[in-house]
Amino acid sequence: MSSLTEKDRPIVQLLLNTGTCPRCILRFCSVGSQTLYRRSYKDLMKDLKEFLKNNQEQEDTVFFDIVDPPCKRIRLEHTEEGPDDLNHDRGLQQLSSVNAENTAMENSTVKVCNVCLGILQELCEADFVKKVCQKVNSADYQFMSFVFSVSLPAQLSVRECAAWLLVKQEMGKLGLSLAKDGIVQLKEAYKWIIHPQLSEDLGVPAEKPADGKVLFEVSVVFAHPETDEECHFLATACPDCFKPAKNKQSIFTRMAVIKALEKIKEEDFLRHFRCPPSSPKNLCVALEIQCNNGAVFVAGGRYNKYSRNLPQTPWIIDGERKLESSVEELISEHLMAEFKADSFNFSSSGREDVDVRTLGNGRPFAIELVNPRRIHFTAEEMKGLQQTINNSSDKIQVRDLQLVTREAIGRMKEGEEEKTKTYSALIWTNKAIQKEDVAFLDDIKELKLDQKTPLRVLHRRPLAVRCRIIHTMQSEYIDEHHFRLHLKTQAGTYIKEFVHGDFGRTKPNIGSLLNRTTDIVELDVESVDVDWPPTL
Repeated sequence: MSSLTEKDRPIVQLLLNTGTCPRCILRFCSVGSQTLYRRSYKDLMKDLKEFLKNNQEQEDTVFFDIVDPPCKRIRLEHTEEGPDDLNHDRGLQQLSSVNAENTAMENSTVKVCNVCLGILQELCEADFVKKVCQKVNSADYQFMSFVFSVSLPAQLSVRECAAWLLVKQEMGKLGLSLAKDGIVQLKEAYKWIIHPQLSEDLGVPAEKPADGKVLFEVSVVFAHPETDEECHFLATACPDCFKPAKNKQSIFTRMAVIKALEKIKEEDFLRHFRCPPSSPKNLCVALEIQCNNGAVFVAGGRYNKYSRNLPQTPWIIDGERKLESSVEELISEHLMAEFKADSFNFSSSGREDVDVRTLGNGRPFAIELVNPRRIHFTAEEMKGLQQTINNSSDKIQVRDLQLVTREAIGRMKEGEEEKTKTYSALIWTNKAIQKEDVAFLDDIKELKLDQKTPLRVLHRRPLAVRCRIIHTMQSEYIDEHHFRLHLKTQAGTYIKEFVHGDFGRTKPNIGSLLNRTTDIVELDVESVDVDWPPTL
């Protein structure tokens, strides 16, 4: 229903007399015209009064005739059932009192709506929109569009339920039924009003949230301290609906309140809450006006690590930092500064130990920048940022620095276990060796290993036996106690343990193959065979 008709007349009269604002009245009448909600409060009030003065036999009004996309609507259908007189005498008594208070309505000041607590009154008008825009502009974000979200006090659902029960009772007397789930949602109506104003003032379009699409978000959190305790009776009536949560300051969340309202019997509700709801003294207040940009993903392409004293991520044990820096910090500090982000998340295709270098084309990595203020960078600017990172330290270098999507990062992780990696290991033997003693390793292909979780990582990895494959080996004799071994292996192979055996936890190992005690002196990653990100 996109216009008011005669069967809406009793709803309009009843709600207007009980202190409900014009926009909430439209919601209860299932008016789906977005344009109507954007009319001024004064004009809407005038239109409603004109509507009530019109001939009661007239089916349609001369206004309220703008058709917009359909919304959730009240279903008003004739029924043979008698009126629902729950708390009827009490409701009529309260209604009579309210009617007496509203006889001079035209000359009175605007009262705070007893249903929306002012959300659809001053808090959606131009002055409030200007306040929101000032907050957005002062935050200095880059954005091409925005999503608007609003958090409403939970007690609004209680008040809406009370108003619905009142209307339902009156409709019952007229032989009409009223479905609660058809009322136009308060958030929906609010966004109909606020979106065009924000879009015009900010100069960018408003968007609807979409799965996987991260946008700039403007959010407003409303509160109404005067009526905060109106939900509390529900905790006694429906205790199962309210359970403490670690990350919630109050058990009276919107979802918990809605669940309780669905569960509570109407007669129990009416025993605890006034119907119609009383008019408050104060409007809702905006507790927070926040801005948040969707995360930007930067593929650092690949990084090379040239130091044997540099961890990939900060090395902190029992709250104590062991080394002053890390790969992720050397890279991210420059990205954080340029993107003006709040924080970051670092990920990579595998990781190397603190004493292992990463050479060749490097290791693919990605950094998620959380809530960045700046999001637009040209290819030249990204190239310059890459050079800044490379000039800042001789311990690392990055290449192919570029912006990517969240979905693209998935390719870095796809089939990690099936990918191959190439290593160079400098190995020591306790017994003297000759070149021919290690040459046979070159002929071993697709060697299967059983690797029990290494002792050195057992504190952070579950105990398990993992099957890994050494695809090829190429030996390079150095002296009687040293040789270099080039290995191509399945990703996830513990190379150090393959060399020294880890007290027999990796079988077979280089020591068992040579029938000697062996240990690893140096290890380098020579290549990580992941076809990502694109080479620039």
